[in-house]
Order: sequence, then structure tokens, then C-alpha cells
Amino acid sequence: MQQQEHDEQCTLIDWWRLTHKRFGVSEQLLFAIPNGGQRNVIVAAKLKAEGVRAGVPDLFLAVPNRNYSGLFIEMKKRKGGRVSEAQSAMMAALVDEGYAVRVCHGWNEAQTAITEYLSSRD
Repeated sequence: MQQQEHDEQCTLIDWWRLTHKRFGVSEQLLFAIPNGGQRNVIVAAKLKAEGVRAGVPDLFLAVPNRNYSGLFIEMKKRKGGRVSEAQSAMMAALVDEGYAVRVCHGWNEAQTAITEYLSSRD
């Protein structure tokens, strides 16, 4: 994950720590999926053997609502940042299985996505 994406995701998690109770949701139900990053060949091979998949979004909110089984969020920097082919394929598969998926450019978009998603729980 690039530094800008890292900073945006950290800011989102800081916001979540402060506001999750407002939604009646446990803090631990929004979590990162550390799929990206630079790794040496041995570590990459071990992770692949353990089931790491290319294209998995950065965050998962493990809370169902009326329409979806949970919310995946792919974080991108505020300006620029593109979705890879592997990410597009994975996101399409997740949608097909009943998950909400959002690509968010910056923490504000992710905050909005989470707020809208959780607002549709009732």
C-alpha cells in the first residue's frame, strides 16, 4: 500500500475507533486485510500457500445489513489510484456473492460509505 493510502486508511480507522459505538457495532468488526505490500519471494510463496488472493480489498466491515452480507472497501489515494484487473475481478466475485464493495478515494469517501452502509441496517 502506498503511503498516501496508508495515511488515509489510518485516519479512517482512527475515526472508526471514535464513532463505532454510535452505530451499535463493535470496533473489531472493521478490520484490515493486509494483502498488499512488498514481500520477499519466500514470504510471498508462504502467503500464497496460506490462501492469500490477489485483488482482495483493503478493509472489511463484517456487519450484514438488509441487502448485503458485509462491506468491503478498497482504499485509494484521494487523487489518482486505479483499480487493477485482479481487484476488479475480485470485487465482481464479491458482489456476486452478496457483498457490498466500494472503492474509496480518501478516508472521507470511506467514512461516507460506512455511514451509508450502516444506516441501511434497519
